[in-house]
Amino acid sequence: MTMVEHKTDAEKIIFKRTKGLKDVITHYCPGCTHGIIHRLVGEVLEELNLLDRAVGVAPVGCAVFAYNYINCDFLEAAHGRAPAFATGIKRSRPDLIAFTYQGDGDMASIGIAEIIHAANRGEKFTTVFVNNAIYGMTGGQMAPTTMPKQVTTTSPFGRDTDLAGYPIRMSELLATLKTPSFIARVSVHNPEQIINAKKLLTRAFQYQVENRCFALVEFLSTCPTNWGFTPRESLKWLEQNMLPYYPLGIFKTPEQGE
Repeated sequence: MTMVEHKTDAEKIIFKRTKGLKDVITHYCPGCTHGIIHRLVGEVLEELNLLDRAVGVAPVGCAVFAYNYINCDFLEAAHGRAPAFATGIKRSRPDLIAFTYQGDGDMASIGIAEIIHAANRGEKFTTVFVNNAIYGMTGGQMAPTTMPKQVTTTSPFGRDTDLAGYPIRMSELLATLKTPSFIARVSVHNPEQIINAKKLLTRAFQYQVENRCFALVEFLSTCPTNWGFTPRESLKWLEQNMLPYYPLGIFKTPEQGE
């Protein structure tokens, strides 16, 4: 008679919900990758044992709802001003882990001065920057990151670079600053890239734990509703159109500025 080995329930679990996310249903549109990025933030905060001292700052736009889902303390800032809030948090309470969760319309437009000066000062907080090349919440207008010839509600014939200039590469721009920092760009359009994104996000938060430097991880994300695509088509569009202009990788480490 063959003996059957019985495993405990704990041994059978290969994936479980992170404590870094609240147990609620999200409101995001089908195919939106904000949910994936939320999960990665929650997992990293839990795995680094930071949930009890993490304070997130959400601005205006789709990113504002991060406080409904990520299971740590949160503040809401005016449009573009999340870096100023995070600066105040870290300077008054250096023991806390401060991070901003910002979209491209927020950070690369009205908030571009805030993030540049915070990085240039070397403020020791972490920024999660979600780049979906469009204004999501307010109706799909052209953003600073909108691709050339991309159709939006305010560029119905496609982005004209002669009139609107080219998309701003925020990671490359911030990487030119002399002040030590960690700057990386990742994507969440397939499982391989999601795994890599988590590794670099963990590294970004670890630099803050060590009080090393400002850190920013840019996430290439989708917006099926405003792009006018299905979720699957959106992933393909990101891969074909955004990756060539926004290459993935690490653009700067603190060691390069020391």
